[in-house]
Amino acid sequence: MQTNIETIYQQHIKPLPPAEQLKLLAKMAEELSNGEKKTEPTKKRSLLELEGLGAEIWEGVDAQEYVNELRNEWEHRPG
Repeated sequence: MQTNIETIYQQHIKPLPPAEQLKLLAKMAEELSNGEKKTEPTKKRSLLELEGLGAEIWEGVDAQEYVNELRNEWEHRPG
């Protein structure tokens, strides 16, 4: 007597073309990987952890000059 998994494989998976079998395998691996992430306890995060992130992008940029340039672009935008 075949197990349920063996029956599923023989009836539904084995007849699939190899490319479809690979897609199924990738989907199963993705689901299993996501399942592992779900079992890990999630730590509460604070928005304050993002403070200073990307500060180097704005280094040397004058904030008022930047805002003035944006406003100037908005005023000259076709509309």
